[in-house]
Amino acid sequence: MNSTPQNAVLTAVDELHGVLSLAEALLLAGRQLDLQGLDAEVASICDAVRHLSPEEARAARPALTTLLAMVDGLHARLSGRAA
Repeated sequence: MNSTPQNAVLTAVDELHGVLSLAEALLLAGRQLDLQGLDAEVASICDAVRHLSPEEARAARPALTTLLAMVDGLHARLSGRAA
């Protein structure tokens, strides 16, 4: 695979997907989560997307949408857990 800004974004999204999957599993197992730094990682991905061409950004949209759904789901479960 060629090293391009779009590939770098998709790799970062995939890595964060793995982190969120692990966080989800830990949460379901009743473990405490330390999500410190997650916002910085998301900000880094968003910054990288801003530097993509419009075509590259559109191509990355499905992966980013999936990532957003994972973040929203984890947030909802964490919010429900605190209640």
